[in-house]
Amino acid sequence: MSSSQKLKQILAQKLPAAAVDYAVALWEKESFSFKTTATRKSKLGDFRYRRDRQIQTITINADLNPYQFLLTYIHEVAHLHASVKFGIEIAPHGAEWKSTFQQLMIPLLSTVFFPIDLLIPLRKHMKNPKASSAMDLFLMKEMSKYDDKSINQEIVFLSDIKPGNRFLLSGREFEKGETRRTRVLCQEVNSGKKYLIAQLAKVKFID
Repeated sequence: MSSSQKLKQILAQKLPAAAVDYAVALWEKESFSFKTTATRKSKLGDFRYRRDRQIQTITINADLNPYQFLLTYIHEVAHLHASVKFGIEIAPHGAEWKSTFQQLMIPLLSTVFFPIDLLIPLRKHMKNPKASSAMDLFLMKEMSKYDDKSINQEIVFLSDIKPGNRFLLSGREFEKGETRRTRVLCQEVNSGKKYLIAQLAKVKFID
């Protein structure tokens, strides 16, 4: 089995079916090593340029739903394509990456690849894509509708909990405070210490 066939086999299990051929075609244009990983709280995917390697590596969290996986895949591939076209000294999420990401996403912005309820926030997001789609509250909430609901049914976004309510995060109990832009000032119950936690943090609500 060729490398492209192996990649296609992996992507067929992770992406919307209509997007698999396009995703493989991007690999064929600029090849890379591809891996799925266990969940990482700090990121959905990763691309890192290694000067000592001819073939670069892209990794994506294995538990993403098909639409989030597709968006993350294109996001990371855009890093590779931008580095090849503009050089490795460009800013990670600067103008060169943004324009490359936008160009690679254009063929996918239709109901062939994404359901209509995702296209509205996705098209808005792509006008000025952020360093991470996880920073886009509206888009991530819409994306989460397609997560596997059989896993962690009690998990909600911190933004959906009212101030004063308590929740669990990484085994620690917090009380939600005031919202400051994209983060929420929360107090850990046991220590009394306060932390800024992302609105999009997935937490377990305590009744």
